[in-house]
Amino acid sequence: MEKTNVMRLLDQAKIAYIPHDYNPEIVDGVGVASALGQNPEAVFKSLICENEKKEHFVFDIPVAQELDLKKAAKASGSKSMEMIPLKELLPLTGYVHGGCSPIGLKKPLLVYMDETAQLFDSVCISAGKRGYQVELSPLDLQTYTHLAFADLVR
Repeated sequence: MEKTNVMRLLDQAKIAYIPHDYNPEIVDGVGVASALGQNPEAVFKSLICENEKKEHFVFDIPVAQELDLKKAAKASGSKSMEMIPLKELLPLTGYVHGGCSPIGLKKPLLVYMDETAQLFDSVCISAGKRGYQVELSPLDLQTYTHLAFADLVR
């Protein structure tokens, strides 16, 4: 399996992870979880949003769930929050839709992860490229990205 930039960054930080790959033609998160043999509640997708001040944030939520924008705004201390337009994703993050990760972004963004991640010893997140995921401890991910856990889903 090829190493993605996310994997190289985790290696440099000496953070343990398990690499996974799957058919990159699978585009829905529940399908990815199924292909990996993982509980969909422990597989997280990264959503990029902006607030009323045009500040950007990463929200990681379980793939079968929907982001509650009001909860996201509250967690980040913002008045409002909305998803960024898809065309802005690559220039802002360096990642394409389906391969966005909270690790290795073009510029550091504040990261919030749904609090349910703390229920698991390990969670899966995108390894920065469609068809690749990394499984790691949510606490290691918190240490690396300085993320905050919050109630984020409907």
